Amino acid sequence: MKRGGWHMLREKGALTMARQLPVRFDLCASAAFPPASKGRLALQIRQDLWRMLQDLRGFSPVVTVEEEGQGLRVRAGGRAAVPFPRADCERKIAALLTSPSHRARWLAQAGSEPRT
Repeated sequence: MKRGGWHMLREKGALTMARQLPVRFDLCASAAFPPASKGRLALQIRQDLWRMLQDLRGFSPVVTVEEEGQGLRVRAGGRAAVPFPRADCERKIAALLTSPSHRARWLAQAGSEPRT
């Protein structure tokens, strides 16, 4: 389903938010999260990911949230239209996903009960 220019792909136990299809991860990082609303969590992460990498020419964010054990696994990154410093960008994404202040805000917005 496309919502506000964003594709929300729902599969059993997973949700992917992407601007363009097919989904492509030219760069990415992942992190574990406690149970929360997959859609709300993906939206919050996508917004901060875009704010952080909006100067990367041709960047289009992608966020996948999958159920994993008793929690969630988030894979964030996206596609880039031109060559880019992959290692530096992936370090930034990993730092964003593990930032205590960002995680606290995202989880407050996404709620603590699992929803889609």
